[in-house]
Amino acid sequence: MSTTNGGTKNVLNSDVEIKGNLKFAGELTFEGKLDGEINTDGTLNLGDSAVINGNINANSVVVRGKVNGNVVAREKIDIKAKAELFGDIRATKLTIEEGVTFVGKTEVNPNKVTPTAIPARGVTPADPAKAAVRQ
Repeated sequence: MSTTNGGTKNVLNSDVEIKGNLKFAGELTFEGKLDGEINTDGTLNLGDSAVINGNINANSVVVRGKVNGNVVAREKIDIKAKAELFGDIRATKLTIEEGVTFVGKTEVNPNKVTPTAIPARGVTPADPAKAAVRQ
């Protein structure tokens, strides 16, 4: 482990296989296989050989390997070429390079805008009293 900008940087190589949840602070480069969830307030870097079967919740995520699960990042998700991601993603910022396999839904909301419902036209209200007023 080395210290960079006051945070810790950890590395788990491709020979690491974990069954269970992973939680860490700072920055982690993960090259191995994980069956479980990842939770961090830091940065997760998934290497080319990384295989994740589970959800990821982080401040920032860089995806190079394979992820089968949902990814939520408070800051940014960066999906690099040749990565495979099967699941929904939600982030403030999103970058997807050419050559990525991605199957899922995205929610990118840089300004944290709250969606507002658009009133449907020609729909009768469920309340009969309101329906009588409209007629």
